[in-house]
Amino acid sequence: MKLKREIFLFVALLLIFVLAACSDKGAATDGDKDSVDVDSADVNETDMPIVDDELDMTIFANKPAQNEDNDWNDILIWNHYRDLTNINADWNLVNPDALDEKRNLALGSGELPDAFFLAQLTNSDLLKYGDQGMFIPLNDLIDEYAPNLTALMDEDPSIRKAITFPDGNIYSMPALIEEDFLSLRLSARPWINEEWLDELDMDIPETTDEFYEYLKAVKDLDPVGDGKTVPYGGTDITELVQWLAGSFGVMNHGPSNTNMDADPEDPSKVRFYATTDEYKELLEYIHKLYDEGLIEQSIFSIEWGQFLANASDNLYGSMIFYDPIELFGDDIGSQYNSVAALEGPKGHKDYNKLSSSVWDNDNFVVTSENENPAAAVRWMDHFYSEEGAKLYYMGVEGETFEEEDGEIVYKDHILDPEGDMTFEQALAKELTWLGSINGIIKADYFQGGESAPQSMEAAEKIDPFVPDEIWPRFTFTAEENRILESTGADIDKYVEEMRDKLISGDADFSEWDDYVETIEKMGLDELLEVYQDAYDRYKES
Repeated sequence: MKLKREIFLFVALLLIFVLAACSDKGAATDGDKDSVDVDSADVNETDMPIVDDELDMTIFANKPAQNEDNDWNDILIWNHYRDLTNINADWNLVNPDALDEKRNLALGSGELPDAFFLAQLTNSDLLKYGDQGMFIPLNDLIDEYAPNLTALMDEDPSIRKAITFPDGNIYSMPALIEEDFLSLRLSARPWINEEWLDELDMDIPETTDEFYEYLKAVKDLDPVGDGKTVPYGGTDITELVQWLAGSFGVMNHGPSNTNMDADPEDPSKVRFYATTDEYKELLEYIHKLYDEGLIEQSIFSIEWGQFLANASDNLYGSMIFYDPIELFGDDIGSQYNSVAALEGPKGHKDYNKLSSSVWDNDNFVVTSENENPAAAVRWMDHFYSEEGAKLYYMGVEGETFEEEDGEIVYKDHILDPEGDMTFEQALAKELTWLGSINGIIKADYFQGGESAPQSMEAAEKIDPFVPDEIWPRFTFTAEENRILESTGADIDKYVEEMRDKLISGDADFSEWDDYVETIEKMGLDELLEVYQDAYDRYKES
């Protein structure tokens, strides 16, 4: 039951990361917006309840499949929060399959809810409808009524930078990862089969050359037998590329802004690293691994189910994935030890595969229909606090969790439900966080594999090699976004296609100059200008 529970949690979280990564970069106009009047005699500035007289607030919300069988209008967490705040959330719950259609219908018809909650609004949407006055600017409201979010932004200025658009306005309250919860920000991380290392009398690799020698030795040893051993396996090639990027000196501020990082010779300038010599050397190294059969040959098309089956059969000498013990059990998972950054051929040794602490921008958006936006902002702000995070992810003490020896754990009726009920089904009867991350995720209240001992130890090992600054996704003006959606999208698609061809051998590195020239002709200078302007604004905000 535990294995199934952990796989479910990992898949649910990965889906959210993918959806967040697919949000576009945003558009804006240059007109200034008037701040919303923050005065509200009906709102208590501190403590609970938020309002003395009960207030209804209609909220349009994405209801993920993991919550399919529950009704947020009558469920423990939201009933408890209603009683605490005196604000009754009237949830308009929308199935993910219908989300785009119904959200766009609400925006197009002008029949707005009081707020949108995790509705997958892109940065472009936020700017477009903010400029039209349908989404209200939250700057002053946050300053006055969101002390928890404000404190987090003061501690980590990149949060404010990430949610402030080119017109100077903030149109949404974000979903965040606790900055120190490095294990979750790492997502999948590298693991190596330490039992096979011992059998080969080798140490955990610390350089790219040592990693190559280990993979070769595993292939020759073939501990599984009949040539079934896979020296490196993964769910896609991107994980390997991003892990090794720091060994070759590229992607030096994280992966959020595709193919862009800071120019090492002038850090005030952005660099398109996918045409650099360093990036070419990275791909040449990975091609060598693939060409010699050291990487799973189906990695460009492998399904998750097949990968999990292979890992459960103990076929892999190394992988980039989540906690092996939590996923595969002690017998197989305990064979693996974590790997940090590898030193590359020119001395680079950074771990750049790390997300920003800003998970997504569009957690909570207040519309012009809301008659008490101050109350709405206070309602959301609670989930950036210690108590609010505990409530959202753990529920109510005595009802869904209890404290044992200083550790907060779900109660037995959730961890080990009766009959055929699964963990996730038991959880969804009382809580709604599965597939709908809200506020801030804190390690103390997150029960997924990223907070398991092996994963936390891996994060500690990686921490010394993490860059000082990880960029969030930048925001862009309307004209810049037009360029990103045309020239930018075409270039990114071409880069990814050629990356896979060069690694697999379907294209030859003798074509590199033609590859670079093609990108330049596609409009690279224009794309760089867009990112440079966005980066300049980011630094100045």
